[in-house]
Amino acid sequence: MDLKSSILLLYFTLSLGMIQYVYAQNQTDNSFKMTNNKLIRPAYLKAGDTVAIVAPSGILKNREREINQADSLLKSWDLNVIVGKHVFSKADHFAGTDEERCQDMQNVMDNPKVSAIWCARGGYGTVRILDKLDYTKFRENPKWVIGYSDITALHNQLHNQGFESLHALMCVSLTKDISEVQESVDTFKAALFGNPTSYVLEGSKYNKEGETSGQLVGGNLTMLHTMLGSDTSLDTKGKILFIEEIGEYKYHIDRMLQSMKRAGYFDNLNGLVVGDMSKLRKNTTLWGASIEQLILDALEDYNFPIAFKMPAGHEDDNRALVLGREVELKVGKEKSSLQFK
Repeated sequence: MDLKSSILLLYFTLSLGMIQYVYAQNQTDNSFKMTNNKLIRPAYLKAGDTVAIVAPSGILKNREREINQADSLLKSWDLNVIVGKHVFSKADHFAGTDEERCQDMQNVMDNPKVSAIWCARGGYGTVRILDKLDYTKFRENPKWVIGYSDITALHNQLHNQGFESLHALMCVSLTKDISEVQESVDTFKAALFGNPTSYVLEGSKYNKEGETSGQLVGGNLTMLHTMLGSDTSLDTKGKILFIEEIGEYKYHIDRMLQSMKRAGYFDNLNGLVVGDMSKLRKNTTLWGASIEQLILDALEDYNFPIAFKMPAGHEDDNRALVLGREVELKVGKEKSSLQFK
């Protein structure tokens, strides 16, 4: 090959590489994973900001009262409210088709006037739209995403994209007498407006004592287990994991913990906070030990502190947790504390 041909080949190769680079930079990369521990914190809310209500999961059949109550609650805090176009849509189990639910979520993620996204309910369905979401405009205008249970899938994705999010009550959590969920509402508001509550937890004889710190991550155990092996699975190294669950058999919970253990999920974990384990089902063959002892037995190979009795999960008392925030965890038999830094 003569000199001229060599120069032309080099030019062509460099040009092709540049084109591929530019193309890649302009594509949505939902497989992006945070490469450092510095998370982006959306701006705290203030009077006049806008909150969008969307339903990325289960159907909202006969739940108009709760959505109207959520609207009124936010307005009582001097916030504006947008309700997603498809919140009351119906498609079998879901609040609209995957495309409709994704469209509602994408619209409010992209809207620069929206400061927070409040999920109407959980159930099941968020995982079906995860890979359709585009974070390009969200990165330009980050906003709080709020919910629990099935919304854990979104919390995981947000964490891996590099954002804090809010594990807190959803619209359908509101009761007619709001005083029944006052603690949940108060901690939700405090977190949204920039004063996340630190917690002193009731003691437990099952607590595994110790002190540690790290980013708080996690949510619903089933959803965390479901994410294993995907781009949405959490890297728990150096972090403090929160888990809660509802409606499972004890052997199901043990099976999930064993699967996560075999996948290395707990290998470099700094600590564990256990929330509500609600409405556990009874198998014909009884497990024979408490849910606390089950968790301790599954994780007996690890030395990190474990705190039980965090009031968060599928109960009326569902305290807000800022996921991705650095916390200090102190665990004792008489009491534990979870302090947001």
